[in-house]
Amino acid sequence: MQLFYNSDLVESTENFSFDKEESRHIIKVLRKRDGDILHVTNGQGLLFETKITLASDNKCTVEIVSFTKKTPSPYHLHLAVAPTKMNDRFEWFLEKATEIGIHEITPILCDRSERKVINQDRYEKIILSALKQSNELYLPKLNAAITYKEFVAQEHKNGLHLIAHCEETDKKTLKSVLKPAENITLLIGPEGDFSEKEIQLALDNNYQAVSLGVTRLRTETAAMVACHSVAFFNEK
Repeated sequence: MQLFYNSDLVESTENFSFDKEESRHIIKVLRKRDGDILHVTNGQGLLFETKITLASDNKCTVEIVSFTKKTPSPYHLHLAVAPTKMNDRFEWFLEKATEIGIHEITPILCDRSERKVINQDRYEKIILSALKQSNELYLPKLNAAITYKEFVAQEHKNGLHLIAHCEETDKKTLKSVLKPAENITLLIGPEGDFSEKEIQLALDNNYQAVSLGVTRLRTETAAMVACHSVAFFNEK
């Protein structure tokens, strides 16, 4: 199934038109014609089956034939991850995490972060592309970058609040603290790891220290391990 995206769709929508860029792709590249069926999601769990009524490369118009609703995950995974020095590594994480099924991502700027500026628009495009490629129906939320201190001080969803770091301190394994259908907020640090001060700040704000394994992982690898572990743990 080839999936398209339109955030404006709701259950009562009867017809709509794609923008010029998407219309050109549908008609000129994919060579779709009047009467062809397209599948579209709104990124909020709805999958629409639509039929082309106007095959124009300037304004491809479709009518809604039917729709289905995907049941949302019983848990919410929010990863707060320090952007990597090499931008393509963080972009890789965004893509793969979306394919696996993450719910929310916040770039955090830490004491040892080597990247302080992110391209929000580009990151959102990567996430959207991964959503369509993987036939996922829920678009992950990408928050604006925030300082580590500000993030830790925020009040988050109920559930587990975890920090993964490499310091030789008392830590439990991620697997041992997970519970089915529980919301999780997990902090992943930069290439140089969290500073001791940052680790203590998290502990003071009721975060629990966890280990993601016996080897030292890159930032993007650690984030992927966490994302897949939580998704796998919650599989039925």
